[in-house]
Amino acid sequence: MTKGEPKILKSGTTTVGIICKDGVVLAAEKKSTIGYLVASKESEKIYPLEDHIAMTTAGAEGDAQILARYMKAELKLFSIQNKRKISVRGAATLLANILQGSKIFPFYVQLILAGYDDSGPSIFTLDPIGGTEEEKKFFSTGSGSPIALGVLESDYKDGISVAEGVKLAIKAIKAAIERDIASGGKAIDVATITKEGIKITRHEL
Repeated sequence: MTKGEPKILKSGTTTVGIICKDGVVLAAEKKSTIGYLVASKESEKIYPLEDHIAMTTAGAEGDAQILARYMKAELKLFSIQNKRKISVRGAATLLANILQGSKIFPFYVQLILAGYDDSGPSIFTLDPIGGTEEEKKFFSTGSGSPIALGVLESDYKDGISVAEGVKLAIKAIKAAIERDIASGGKAIDVATITKEGIKITRHEL
């Protein structure tokens, strides 16, 4: 690599989050790339942060991993100090503050943070410098997100169940894999977050 040439980072791509009447569904494909090289077909892009909160990542894999470790530690510390679990909104605010505090040297990520608490299911999306939005229906991140969002816009219905959300999330990710060169891998990971906790399943392609 010559001086002034941009660094080539190992990066991940398409993720989806869907609000359902009885929980949240998160999904992600498993391909990561370094430039035109397929670096991995088994990348993890869904990170449980607590037993009621999880995060999906698109972007630089190293940045995503350190953020996940940081958030797990902070949420554990919060539960010890306050003798209760943090709310999903509180976790999103904490993550936004971490990202904003590093805006001079930002984390190259786009994130979905989702969970289920006393307020029910919720999804927040965050950009690299901490901009936060609460999504009322669904969202997608990564290079395949325009394709995935087209499927979600077409097929999402208010009051969708978690079981229906899983099928829709898989359909959206599969559509992205078909048309986005940076999306793929050997399987799709799907996380469901309900009042019973987080369950992650693998769906082979």
